[in-house]
Amino acid sequence: MKILVTGAAGFIGFHTCLKLVKQGHEVYGIDNINDYYDPKLKFDRLNELGFNEAVTKLFKNEVQSAKFNSLRFSRIDLIDHESIDNLFKQEQFEVVCNLAAQAGVRYSIENPKAYIDSNISGFLNILEGCRNHKVKHLVYASSSSVYGENKKVPFETTDNVDHPISLYAATKKSNELMAHTYGHSYGFKTTGLRFFTVYGPWGRPDMAYYLFADAISNNRPIKVFNNGEMERDFTCINDIVNGVTKIIEKNIDSREHYKIYNIGNNKTESLQDFITTIEEALGREAIKELHPMQQGDVPRTFANVDELIKDYEYKPNTTIKNGLREFIDWYRMYNNK
Repeated sequence: MKILVTGAAGFIGFHTCLKLVKQGHEVYGIDNINDYYDPKLKFDRLNELGFNEAVTKLFKNEVQSAKFNSLRFSRIDLIDHESIDNLFKQEQFEVVCNLAAQAGVRYSIENPKAYIDSNISGFLNILEGCRNHKVKHLVYASSSSVYGENKKVPFETTDNVDHPISLYAATKKSNELMAHTYGHSYGFKTTGLRFFTVYGPWGRPDMAYYLFADAISNNRPIKVFNNGEMERDFTCINDIVNGVTKIIEKNIDSREHYKIYNIGNNKTESLQDFITTIEEALGREAIKELHPMQQGDVPRTFANVDELIKDYEYKPNTTIKNGLREFIDWYRMYNNK
């Protein structure tokens, strides 16, 4: 298939492009390469995909991968309506996988406008592209953060998600509503994926596991929020990307225009055990600073993925020990540790 992947220089987007190309699809990646975290990591991911950093720094210039004949990239911002529309018009994509977004729960408290621009206005441009250029299927990133302070576990897609506690979560809930409206009104299929705490090689440096590894490696204290009394459904990137590509490739019941799935590991890990596993992988003990819960955080996440297993035979099978070992091996290689 011919597939557009937005957020191609991001953590999940990079891995998704790599997997889809290796499976024989024609992939076109776009990204605005913003500076929410150090763009060097984004350029390095693009280099891994066969794109030269000097070229990808330019805007709107299409680049052909030196590694994969079926992979191209342009540096385009989702809020650039004209460029997005022209891209859809020229390429006539069959499937769009929208992974681009302004990420980060906590940063949405400091810089709300960035979230409205990228996650609302940018997503609208993607929906318009799908509507106007006959895209068959839009797969897009939502987030476990839409569940807010939901007390019932595991979280199910039938749970009420009308009370987000961060603007980031509110934009992701808005994306689900927008996708529902467009799918219903214009007859194309939309599938939203509520990601649960994704980790792994080439991961984001603002995420806890990366911050922990970096601090422990450099003998700095780590900040442990809610005094460590937190649980997360940590999901390895390998399992996430296997799920995303299954959804793109398997066309189930095209009459159903709107679907939401949880995509997670289907189990929880305590934050304390998670830190211990990182310590063991690094062979060093953490210096811990205990802090209260941060604004926008929740004490527990836990994904019910039964629907994804039933519809797509999704099988998260990476243990936290193996997944974190893969991440630490990459971290050491990438940072010359």
